[in-house]
Amino acid sequence: MAGNITFTMIKPTAMRKGYMADILGQIAKGGFTIKAMKLTRLTKEEAMRFYAVHSERPFFDGLTDFMSSGPIIAAVLEKENAVQAYRDYIGATNPSDAAEGTIRALFGTNIEANAVHGSDSDENAIIESNFYFSSREWV
Repeated sequence: MAGNITFTMIKPTAMRKGYMADILGQIAKGGFTIKAMKLTRLTKEEAMRFYAVHSERPFFDGLTDFMSSGPIIAAVLEKENAVQAYRDYIGATNPSDAAEGTIRALFGTNIEANAVHGSDSDENAIIESNFYFSSREWV
């Protein structure tokens, strides 16, 4: 059964370009409720822990450098079937492949700077949410 929680981050390039309010507005328009949210900045070590699942991939160093390059907004979102609903709503990882009107099509720069992160499973949504927030902050 699908869960009703997912996790997102507004990535550093989208933050630098000033897209955060527009992205948060799009999230609300999509029917997602923000259960927890914070402005923060990852250290390189924190980015390496968060993306540890990708540690053997060739893009790992670039990804963790990028994700620790500036502030991000981390948020726990709620909606029925949240993970799949949000992944559909944000669009393909590569903004040039993302459907028109999706968050990544509207605000993404390239495959790395694709504006937002979205959990890929119900299990990872919980793990990722717990990385940034204590359970009392979003439950």
